[in-house]
Amino acid sequence: MDPVVYKPVRTKMDGCHVKTNTDCPAPEYGAFGGIADALRSVANSDTWSLQGVLLHTTLFTTEDQKALPSRPDSPAQDCGRDERSMGDAREETREEPFQLKFESRCIKTVPLYQEYWMKCVKADLHKVQHKRLANVVSQGLAGLPSPHLSSPTTVSSPPGLHVAPYALWQEQPEVKRRRLLHSLTASDVRLQEAMFELIVSETSYQKSLRVAVGLFQGSAELKTTLSPVQNHVLFSNLKEVCRVSEGFLLDLETRLSQNVVMSKVGDIVLNHKPPFRRVYVPYVTNMMYQEALITKLLLENKRFALTVKKLEKDPVCQRQTLKSFLVLPFQRITRLRLILENILKRTDEHSADVSNLNEAIEAVRQIVVECDCSVQRMKRTEELVSLEKLVDFKNVKSIPLIISGRYLIRAGGLKKLTVKSHHTSGATVSRTDIYLHLFNDLLLFSLKALHGQRFTVQDYAAFPANVRVEELKTQMLGLPPEAFLLRLTQNHSKTATAIILAAQTRSEKETWVQLLSSQKSTAGV
Repeated sequence: MDPVVYKPVRTKMDGCHVKTNTDCPAPEYGAFGGIADALRSVANSDTWSLQGVLLHTTLFTTEDQKALPSRPDSPAQDCGRDERSMGDAREETREEPFQLKFESRCIKTVPLYQEYWMKCVKADLHKVQHKRLANVVSQGLAGLPSPHLSSPTTVSSPPGLHVAPYALWQEQPEVKRRRLLHSLTASDVRLQEAMFELIVSETSYQKSLRVAVGLFQGSAELKTTLSPVQNHVLFSNLKEVCRVSEGFLLDLETRLSQNVVMSKVGDIVLNHKPPFRRVYVPYVTNMMYQEALITKLLLENKRFALTVKKLEKDPVCQRQTLKSFLVLPFQRITRLRLILENILKRTDEHSADVSNLNEAIEAVRQIVVECDCSVQRMKRTEELVSLEKLVDFKNVKSIPLIISGRYLIRAGGLKKLTVKSHHTSGATVSRTDIYLHLFNDLLLFSLKALHGQRFTVQDYAAFPANVRVEELKTQMLGLPPEAFLLRLTQNHSKTATAIILAAQTRSEKETWVQLLSSQKSTAGV
């Protein structure tokens, strides 16, 4: 039987502030890591359209400035402050008007980050298809013609961007003035373009963040449609994310201004690891609540839906939706590692910057992993909150289910077998339904209601300390082959007891036996 997954009940939107003190091991890490599974409804939502989007829009036009409110400049040293706790990062002690003052010193034309990100995804898919085709051809299969491969000396534009004035490193006035393309090798130029993409993409990201904070979060009209808690859940610490991005971009541009032929960028990423961690972990963790809330508001709050639709028609949005702006930090932190890996790929293996780049890539990976762990812990807490509402301790001493570090491993129904001996007719076996909830530190035995999802607890024991599994000679005892013995060395009443359980299939039995036989608590996983 497959394990039951409880749908989280989001009755308290401030539940995102529940924190646990357990550690989380590194999940399997792909392009997006385990976060993609937890936030798939956000990451894969069809909320950004490419149709009719103007790519070559000035970074911050006069119309942009007039359309958005303002706030005092954020000092660059904000990014160098000591790390604060996630809880502190989520709290805004005072409201500050947001000002759209930042302008890139080297890039005058850039699309919104949604456009950049979507084109990067398409480019990635194209590369995968291209590689597969190349592999087929190299193996001499199907007589396919060799795919066209780019010349190694070709200097291409940063992946994901339409080429526009000042979007390429080689188009920078200082590069042209010094005629650097004549003195640098093609590989050197490709390395500079790869590093320049970090600046271009961060500029694009900063532009979109400014729209999100200035137009949507700064809208007085939109704010009147939300409660304070809803407003906080919807926008989270987006302002802090924007400020950290600004500091990062300023440092990158400062490096470029010092020498247009940049020697390295990995050290800048490492310097910004603390602020990155401080803002991205709480923001990504909050996204599951953010997505649930915005979906609910669009369906049930007509004033909110109309106001959002009105704001989305503003020219600065370039036909992008509110959802596409709210997902930006998730897209950026997961993309950052790929950009750094591209820089590393184009860096000479004997360069002193290789070690620095590897450290920067690892630093970003650690942040993404921490985001993933935080999301998973929050999902587990949600699951416990949902389950606690369904469990009744009637004739059994009640215990709290929501405990830091606890999570559900498996839940499902089994048969409890009772063997009775009769002098005349021999032994008979009666079967009653029993429902098990196996947590990483607790095992619950319950009766499930015939209708609905409520459970009445019959017994429980600490797991794995007080739980033992034994195989039975089922054929000799006249029991089904799917049966096994479960011993509780100390149950809820502090006594020892034994239960014969039977699964529906041998495969299901093997799964339960394997899980229940674990002698190592996995608390904190």
